[in-house]
Amino acid sequence: MEQVLERLESIENELKEVRENLQPKVPEELMTRHEVADFFKVTLSTIWKWSKNGNLTYYGVGNRVYYKRSETEKAMIKIN
Repeated sequence: MEQVLERLESIENELKEVRENLQPKVPEELMTRHEVADFFKVTLSTIWKWSKNGNLTYYGVGNRVYYKRSETEKAMIKIN
């Protein structure tokens, strides 16, 4: 009986830790071509070129094109 109580206490502590550290999933922010162009301060044709060359990953729904903000920010590289 004592082992069962110890095990229950252990499980309870683990659940408490999970609740404290659990972060709700934040939905990925999507950007349009215009928003990405404004973000980088370039023209839409530059965004198109970067997308076609693989510098920016893009996603489509119907005839709409979207970019994930996190991937867009990671596309920038440090130059020294």
